[in-house]
Amino acid sequence: MSILILIARILFAMIFLFSSFGHFTQTKNMAAYAQSKGVPFANLAVIFTGLMIFLGSISIILGAYVNVGALLIVIFTVPTAFIMHNFWTIKDPMMRQNEQLHFMKDLGLGGGAFLIWYLYSVAEVPLSIHPLL
Repeated sequence: MSILILIARILFAMIFLFSSFGHFTQTKNMAAYAQSKGVPFANLAVIFTGLMIFLGSISIILGAYVNVGALLIVIFTVPTAFIMHNFWTIKDPMMRQNEQLHFMKDLGLGGGAFLIWYLYSVAEVPLSIHPLL
């Protein structure tokens, strides 16, 4: 069973790990988009959120401080859904649909991270001796 939990953690965290690389390699473009959404100090916000999701994904993958890593992902995804993907303000139907999809994706991933947080902090999922499992 431990190997299945490891596989699930890796699959869940991969989107955040790869997204964090984009925060660091495409900072200028991402900051411009964030600024267009009204994010203050957009350049710093992109770097800070990139660090959040990098640390969160690494902790979930490695099985070290999983509850903290999952909480970082929740703190990233839920506000991001409302700030960056506010579909209800968009007039164009295609763009609105796209932003609504991203909004729902972020909320769903946030819910998954919240479940991981719960399992590793409140429910205290038993961990094997090996930290990766």
